[in-house]
Amino acid sequence: MPKYLIEVKHDATKAACDEAIKIFLDTGSHFLAKADWGCMDDEHKAWFFLEIDNKDLAMSIVPPTFRNRTKIIELLRFEKDDLEKADPVHQ
Repeated sequence: MPKYLIEVKHDATKAACDEAIKIFLDTGSHFLAKADWGCMDDEHKAWFFLEIDNKDLAMSIVPPTFRNRTKIIELLRFEKDDLEKADPVHQ
């Protein structure tokens, strides 16, 4: 199953941080409740990992308010013999 890194941005104000954190915690989603936050280092984003079938399903977990500020990155793990897997991306 594909693994994704979900990055969700919010504004760099105390009110925006508080609102984003509250929304994430109030969703009831264990993915969102366990998100990691960069606010204390002036990086106003939340990150979490998700193993799910596709990017559309991954986006459906993000609260609607933040979907237009979300980046979803599919993650792969390469072994020595897997270098040819990267070829299609770089052509």
